[in-house]
Amino acid sequence: MSHSGKTLTAGVIGWPISHSRSPRLHGHWLDHYGIDGAYLPLPVRPENFDMAVKGLAAAGFRGANVTVPHKEAALRVCDRVDPFATKIGAVNTLVFAEDGISGSNTDAFGFLENLRSAGAGYRSDAGPAMVIGAGGAGRGIVAALLNDGAAEVRITNRTQSRAEQAADELAGRFEGKIEVVPWHQRADALADLALLVNSSSLGMSGQPDLELNLDRLSPDALVNDIVYTPLETTLLARARARGNQTVDGLGMLLHQARPGFHAWFGVNPEVTKSLRSRMLEP
Repeated sequence: MSHSGKTLTAGVIGWPISHSRSPRLHGHWLDHYGIDGAYLPLPVRPENFDMAVKGLAAAGFRGANVTVPHKEAALRVCDRVDPFATKIGAVNTLVFAEDGISGSNTDAFGFLENLRSAGAGYRSDAGPAMVIGAGGAGRGIVAALLNDGAAEVRITNRTQSRAEQAADELAGRFEGKIEVVPWHQRADALADLALLVNSSSLGMSGQPDLELNLDRLSPDALVNDIVYTPLETTLLARARARGNQTVDGLGMLLHQARPGFHAWFGVNPEVTKSLRSRMLEP
């Protein structure tokens, strides 16, 4: 696409950033909607983050996504932060304006939209949920479920102290019960679940599979894996084979990008089959 000199520019800030698929995603939308815009990968070392963000704003960028390891630092650089991002302590979307920098966290939106748009018909108040993994993604998902009305969310992690820390930090910020499940008891905690989510790296290409006996899981439970390489993880394949409805992780990546694109480029983009296919290309 040729640029007019009024090109709207945004990007994604991370360290490293070469692995990010966000430029492909936003580039697809820019082309599809005929927008004179650009979305750039922006490698920024942690010690340079504040300076880089202020420099991008001064240079006329519309905003940026923020990924590992900068999501907590992004919270501190904002002039305004939406209440949900404040509660979970992380920002992944920045919008630059004349009156300052606004921050939000769209991971929860992306997670829930993925479940709903997949035709799963999931409701957060349907019953207990369990989240495997206590990293940034896991914390965001626990927060999303509680914020959306879940009465109970269980969290389990190979290192139990991380799960306990996540539970302690989130418990006072959201209504609903957070229960830490010891890793060796994870299979026993499946019996009454309405939703099981893997937010860990287990099952990702190049990583060990998630070892989890599903015998106690209700066939009515929804199973989601936020990993999308491969698109169908071993967990999803095993769950689908026993009759559970499953949702892959690609949609979360796609839907979480929509609010930022709308803020920067003025179009509320759609998640389509052609976009999914484009994102899965090597």
